[in-house]
Amino acid sequence: MTDLMASGHYPVMLDEAIEGLAIKADGAYIDATYGRGGHSQAILSRLGANGRLLAFDRDIEAVLDARQRMAGESRFDVVHSAFGQLSDIVNERGLLGKIDGLLCDLGVSSPQIDSTERGFSFRANGPLDMRMDQSRGMSAAQWLQTAAEEDIRQVLFDFGEERYARRIARAIFARREVSPLTTTAELRELVIKASPKKERHKDPATRCFQALRIQVNDELGEIRRLLEQALSVLAPAGRLVVISFHSLEDRIVKRFMRSHSRQIDDLPRDIPLTAQAMPSQLKLIGKARRASQRELEENPRSRSAILRVAERCPC
Repeated sequence: MTDLMASGHYPVMLDEAIEGLAIKADGAYIDATYGRGGHSQAILSRLGANGRLLAFDRDIEAVLDARQRMAGESRFDVVHSAFGQLSDIVNERGLLGKIDGLLCDLGVSSPQIDSTERGFSFRANGPLDMRMDQSRGMSAAQWLQTAAEEDIRQVLFDFGEERYARRIARAIFARREVSPLTTTAELRELVIKASPKKERHKDPATRCFQALRIQVNDELGEIRRLLEQALSVLAPAGRLVVISFHSLEDRIVKRFMRSHSRQIDDLPRDIPLTAQAMPSQLKLIGKARRASQRELEENPRSRSAILRVAERCPC
């Protein structure tokens, strides 16, 4: 990881992700969230001449980075797409049911966070955008200007677990009657004023920004679509490796893996099914893992990361 760190890029839980994929030299793999290529480069370094890696990213800047960084790499291909389109794109390449490993790092990439023009961070002033794919969809500013007050409250409460969701939604609704919110600094100031109590060591705008980012990008819906399609994409014994960064994401991943790895003994006794009638589709590999102390010291952004691994059972 040293070369990547020197360039300012920290692929989260890299060693654990590579271990979870159990890479075969001639295997076919997917990096569903290319970002800036840290995980992709590590996967390629372990593939032989007949190996193959397909990467996805909905951020065109990441796709352009991949095309430049991986120019001339015949084993690599990148697609400008949300990973919710996984099975269609894999099917087009004749790889449905042939993928030996699927990696998904659900975190916002460092370049996205650090770019003031993207609007993901409240730490610097910039346009209130938050779209991972800036070529489509409404920005955070546009959504806040058109959504009903109750919808804003619900999003802040559900996706940000914001205790002052109602007060903040009311303040946003009142503000837009005067002038629209267009910058990250404006939104942060409004949230601070609407929050009667502050948490220690946590900016009052943290939960609000998380909630809006999830809403604008339909992040939880994308995760659900990815997971359901993973079952048809993976080959028998293919590995699914997911790195999540907050409880909403991890809850979806955890429930999916557990629900598809249930044995017949896990079911209520009054359900008349046999193991042959309802075989498990996944096998859990180890327990959920967190970043090592060393990584936490080198990359504080990994502090909330949780990695889970499951393996596709034989059909």
